[in-house]
Amino acid sequence: MKLTINLPGSPARTSEVIIGEGLLKDLPATIASELGKRVAYWIWDENVWDLWKERVAELGWPRWEEGRRILFSASEANKRLSALEGLARQLVLAGADRQSALVAVGGGVTGDVVGFLASVYMRGIPHFQIPTTLLAQVDSSIGGKTGVDLPEGKNLLGTFYQPRTTWMDPQFLETLPPEELKQGMAEVIKTAMIGDEVLWKYLESHTEALKRRDSDALVRIISASCILKAKVVESDEKEAGHRRVLNLGHTVGHALERLSNYSLHHGDAVAMGLVTATRLAVQLGKLSEGDLVRLEKLCMAWDLPTRIPKIYSADAIVSALMTDKKRVRGTLHFILPVRKIGEVVDADNLDLEVLKQVLLALREE
Repeated sequence: MKLTINLPGSPARTSEVIIGEGLLKDLPATIASELGKRVAYWIWDENVWDLWKERVAELGWPRWEEGRRILFSASEANKRLSALEGLARQLVLAGADRQSALVAVGGGVTGDVVGFLASVYMRGIPHFQIPTTLLAQVDSSIGGKTGVDLPEGKNLLGTFYQPRTTWMDPQFLETLPPEELKQGMAEVIKTAMIGDEVLWKYLESHTEALKRRDSDALVRIISASCILKAKVVESDEKEAGHRRVLNLGHTVGHALERLSNYSLHHGDAVAMGLVTATRLAVQLGKLSEGDLVRLEKLCMAWDLPTRIPKIYSADAIVSALMTDKKRVRGTLHFILPVRKIGEVVDADNLDLEVLKQVLLALREE
């Protein structure tokens, strides 16, 4: 499957997404063909490299010249400006210049950091994404958001910088730990809640096929997620309005991640945020109780949390929301599901006292 994301401005501003099993074998040759005379520098999540270095050699991938393959310790704790500077210096020492390009191979942290690096290195060079986790394939590698964290919050420094091409092969998910597959499913559930009731029903009826990593099932949910996100990004590349719908579950989710000092997994935090937003919508009369039950049931099928640990107080969560980058001119934009699964609204005048009540009700016993 091939998607072309057409972006505002020059007709040349497009970003392609290619999804399918068996893409890996030809990727180096494909990238070399796209680049022409440009030189590619491949930045790998070091854990992915350890798992895949023998496999890609068997696929016939070429050996890299000195400095053309760079390993990155990809963790939320390392998603900092210091890591960006370290990678940039390695590129300089390896001879990367304005005619170079970057290839990111890894999960969401790798993609975010390498995309940011590409946007600022020599004032901008092309980059490509090869996401290796479900979470990155269905969400973070699409749309051009790049960034690093500050102690005060996630992704507070970054750019909008579109990859030239993103390749997604479910083969990479064969080595993904079960915990990481689960984390990615939280983003798929979020996507279905935003605008794809058909995908939601598919998730409800194909849990076992997805758990055993059936290739057809994985391609189905990855493709559906990318199609929806591509449409949203085309309509609002830089999150001036409509793109905010993609933040469903992330407002509270990011606050929880920050309060945990990023020890919480992203998908777990998003699941808690989804349940919070959905319960809030029910309390405000915007959604039926039955849809909340469906969400909780689907989360539990993947062992995703539906309650918030007691150590995170309602007051602390709301306080953390006040430094979220989604807060614009003092207004916190909070995405809520409405009417039915597959529809959401941007609630920008949320009563924080009502939110606190919901957060208290969701605390673990």
